[in-house]
Amino acid sequence: QLQLVESGGALVQPGGSLRLSCAASRFSLDYYAIGWFRQAPGKEREGVSCISRGGGTTNYADSVKGRFTISRDNAKKTVYLQMNSLKPEDTAIYYCAAKTLFCGLESRDFGSWGQGTQVTVSS
Repeated sequence: QLQLVESGGALVQPGGSLRLSCAASRFSLDYYAIGWFRQAPGKEREGVSCISRGGGTTNYADSVKGRFTISRDNAKKTVYLQMNSLKPEDTAIYYCAAKTLFCGLESRDFGSWGQGTQVTVSS
């Protein structure tokens, strides 16, 4: 079974940047679209971004468009989420997950969830 591990979360000031990584173990990422999701305390999990298997298609939630960029390096079995101009409302645990076929931002369509990485945006 595909296993995903997130890393890169940290405490950062508003306006700062972080790059999250989602690394696959055991199996290749080539056959999966990969999504990033986040969950803040007391809130439901929401889709942040998704990248297709070949990287040619990307989706973003309206709240992060223009600030976040998703990318992938299949040779390294890793998907990245570059987060710029961070805001306090970006504070959450960020998860990555895998999906066969097409990209999307509905968490129910994804599996192989990682354990999450904490992002805190605060001065």
